[in-house]
Amino acid sequence: MTSIGYARVSTSGQTLDAQLEQLGAAGCDPVFKETMSGARSDRPELRKALATLSDGDVLVVTRLDRLARSTRDLLDIVHEIETKGAKLKALADSWADTTTPTGKLILTVLGGLAEFERSLIAERTAEGRERAKRAGRRLGRPPKLSQYQRDVVFKMRREGQDNAEIARVLGVSRSTVSRIK
Repeated sequence: MTSIGYARVSTSGQTLDAQLEQLGAAGCDPVFKETMSGARSDRPELRKALATLSDGDVLVVTRLDRLARSTRDLLDIVHEIETKGAKLKALADSWADTTTPTGKLILTVLGGLAEFERSLIAERTAEGRERAKRAGRRLGRPPKLSQYQRDVVFKMRREGQDNAEIARVLGVSRSTVSRIK
């Protein structure tokens, strides 16, 4: 079993020293260090740390906010860790320790709540979309061309002008003109 550390700060003005000290005291070797916003999902050092994990290893962070910025992100990372047969341990957040049954239970409950929340959001969004359609509202982006401009497109087509020429005159792309039926 290897304890692999991951330390992250958001900006270059911050220091990793305290995290590195805690991870060292926890016996982590190697420790992956990153200076990047946690909101970004394409963190290269996190990717390397996760790729290093194998069966029985433990990814150790000082606090969960160093690993993930949202519950969804956290659950995705935990899922990736567990598919490798590894575990997660947050030193300051003892409840987030999948090496213990209690930590595993809490993260499972969080996962269930996140899934429930996602389904409620999808359901409410679909209901809102249906209500808007019934009320006659147009969904999506607003039209690029006004009704007057659309009428100009029809007139210019009848006069034999092609979409590229019409687009130049109206100052829009050819594909915008071609979508007008």
